[in-house]
Amino acid sequence: MTARRWAATGAIALLLAGFGYLLLAGIGDSLVYFVTPSELHARGEKAFDTPVRLGGQVVEGSVDWNAEVLDLRFRLRDDERELEVHSRGAPPAMFRPGIDVVVEGRLGRDGIFRSTNLMVRHSNEYQAAPHADEPPERLQERLIRY
Repeated sequence: MTARRWAATGAIALLLAGFGYLLLAGIGDSLVYFVTPSELHARGEKAFDTPVRLGGQVVEGSVDWNAEVLDLRFRLRDDERELEVHSRGAPPAMFRPGIDVVVEGRLGRDGIFRSTNLMVRHSNEYQAAPHADEPPERLQERLIRY
């Protein structure tokens, strides 16, 4: 093989390696990792005052929403543990007891997780509204009746 072919092969290999790195680095940045209340508790002292994403299910009967001051309080659980969460701001429209959520924030030494961002986890399956396949004229008639 001539020197010119070696240089071309090396350049192509370097180009492919660079492209592969960019592709994998981009995928890694788009993944969202979170810990559960049990995993956060297992961190011990390292869990306090460290930014983290916490995932779990909203405990039934634990939601306390004060719309006047935009204060949301609820308990988040996994299979083993529950954790009190305080969040500022209005909750997402799909937020309700029993739903899976991911919250970003920090665990305080008082055992309360203070959230700066609340995201509702939901399926990626879309279900059309009832009567969505009807022609617009029929939908208009239906709206007039109501």
